[in-house]
Amino acid sequence: MTRIRLATRGSALALAQTNMAADALRAADPNIEVEVVEVSTQGDQDRITSLRVLGGQGIFVGAVREALLDSRADVAVHSLKDVPTTPAPGLTLGAMLERGDPRDVFVGRDGRRLAELPAGARVGTSASRRIALVRALRPDLEVAEIRGNVDTRIAKVNGGDYDGAILAAAGLDRLGRLG
Repeated sequence: MTRIRLATRGSALALAQTNMAADALRAADPNIEVEVVEVSTQGDQDRITSLRVLGGQGIFVGAVREALLDSRADVAVHSLKDVPTTPAPGLTLGAMLERGDPRDVFVGRDGRRLAELPAGARVGTSASRRIALVRALRPDLEVAEIRGNVDTRIAKVNGGDYDGAILAAAGLDRLGRLG
């Protein structure tokens, strides 16, 4: 039996994606045994500081990359959006899972839609593209940075910190929270 150690972040979404990768490996070869190695990254440890201040993409992959380079893991599983465009020396992008739903989803408090929000309502997102999208569709809304995993972001909306948030449909789907 061949053992493969998959390094990943410890969030529910990262673990769901890692389980998808493990299932794909086992489907390709039933003699593969998969071990999941959870790694805490700078982005996971500091959930308050703005992503722009922390330094962008690498904050979610650095510690996972080190697990590979230190031989604590054989393969890393990431969301492609978190992977720097230039790989670290000695590492390569080896495979990708089938792409999930590429759309964005608005999650509104009390089931409200984006079009139903009053002027000045607060919408959370951290992605520059999503900030531009909200500002183009609803320039009367306040767009504020929101940090945390999917469940944390939804809790911030339901708790009243935000009137809504823009989230990735693929992530919601992989966590069974879409539909």
